[in-house]
Amino acid sequence: MENKNTYWQENLRLILICLVIWFVVSFGFGILLVDELNEFRLGGYKLGFWFAQQGSIYAFLGLIFWYSKKMNALDEKYDVE
Repeated sequence: MENKNTYWQENLRLILICLVIWFVVSFGFGILLVDELNEFRLGGYKLGFWFAQQGSIYAFLGLIFWYSKKMNALDEKYDVE
């Protein structure tokens, strides 16, 4: 029972990390800090606009692969693969 609780706590920690990163990239960079980021350009577009339109999607895709890799390692650690 202790292993199940520890496994679940580690899983929730990974989910929380993903949600915080996703929030910072999508809401923080795309909405709150858009004016400050628009002073820089990426590929001809203002950086704040880029984060709002493309950056949050790329960050989300990166988080999917990162979470998958971490969960595979966690499954192996607790022998539940």
